[in-house]
Amino acid sequence: MSDSLVAVAADVVGCRRCPRLVAWREEVAATKRAAYADEEYWGRPVPGFGDPSACIVVVGLAPAAHGANRTGRMFTGDRSGEWLYRALWRAGLANQAESVGLDDGLALADAYVTAPVKCAPPANKPLPTERDACAPFLARELDVLGELRVIVALGGFGFAAVAAHLGLRPRPRFGHGVEVDLGHGRTLLGCYHVSQQNTFTGRLTEPMLDAVFARARALAGLAPA
Repeated sequence: MSDSLVAVAADVVGCRRCPRLVAWREEVAATKRAAYADEEYWGRPVPGFGDPSACIVVVGLAPAAHGANRTGRMFTGDRSGEWLYRALWRAGLANQAESVGLDDGLALADAYVTAPVKCAPPANKPLPTERDACAPFLARELDVLGELRVIVALGGFGFAAVAAHLGLRPRPRFGHGVEVDLGHGRTLLGCYHVSQQNTFTGRLTEPMLDAVFARARALAGLAPA
């Protein structure tokens, strides 16, 4: 039987491979943040989200403890997600600029959002063993997305994870705006992560992010937004 995003998502959500991550995500879901005390946290691994026919895939790092670990959707419910989905909306890849929960009506067109690690890690730092245990899920997602043309890697972690999956040798060096020709009409495109550390300090600005997605559209053969 051929694989599918639905099958991958089901396997992701049911995964309990990494004891440290399982314990952390469930502890966060039980204790909660005061601002979300009345909400029921997702508290499970978070599958990718978006258009099954996506030609642009955005790869981050991992779910945020009180973001995707709370809402159940990648980059939803935190400051990083606010930046990302506003940018996708401006780029014509999302139907709205805000993402707050699974039932908020957000839909992506020509884009898919995922991460190499599907569980929220303590201090936002997954261990190498946890990254490796989760790698098959990212590999399956990328393989199922048959229209894929551009992978936008947010940060060095995502960039390295994609390079490892593709077996790139020599391993390309991450940088904002770096382009790696993968052959067969596909490109790996580096972008600083939309973390608060980058956005609050001005290392990553909205015009810089917009330029990355404009380039991704061009590389994917899409008309300008």
